[in-house]
Amino acid sequence: MARPVSDGRLVFVVGPSGVGKDTLLRAAREALADDPGFVFPRRAITRPPSPETEDFDSLTAPEFAAQKAQGAFALTWQAHGLEYGIPAAIRTALAQGRIVVVNGSRDAIGAAEPGFPTLHIISIEARPEVIAARLAARGRETEAEIRDRLLRAVRPLPTGIAVTRIDNSGEIAQAQGALVGALRALRQASAEAE
Repeated sequence: MARPVSDGRLVFVVGPSGVGKDTLLRAAREALADDPGFVFPRRAITRPPSPETEDFDSLTAPEFAAQKAQGAFALTWQAHGLEYGIPAAIRTALAQGRIVVVNGSRDAIGAAEPGFPTLHIISIEARPEVIAARLAARGRETEAEIRDRLLRAVRPLPTGIAVTRIDNSGEIAQAQGALVGALRALRQASAEAE
């Protein structure tokens, strides 16, 4: 097991497909781009690049396995038949006391918790009908697939980990402001704890 990192704070931003997580993270990255206290690492994912989603490092399954074996990732997980990896360089950023904001997954929280004791979850949420409408508008999934996604979206988060909840059912600007505000508050709390 990797050694725990406790100086900085790992922030996992999670939320079901269609909740607007990528849009909110993009806005937060832009709003905090001039603040060296924040790091938004690129994930490695075993899928082809897509202009509709986040900017990530696209790897084949063998490439991902090779990099994982070489210790290139601080954290990996599987979801929806894909492999996800967060670069090992986040350990340096955390050791410097920085806030590392990751596009995370509920499936990875259990794996992240032992190595990152200051893990904080920001859960992006929206009413089911809002998520269903957004998924339908994308046109990538059938009605049955959308129903399955909505059922998975109601899984509870683990207990014992700090969670900030942000409702993205309404105006996107309001949720963007809430995410940026939550991240700044976490940085302020970390600075005060030093």
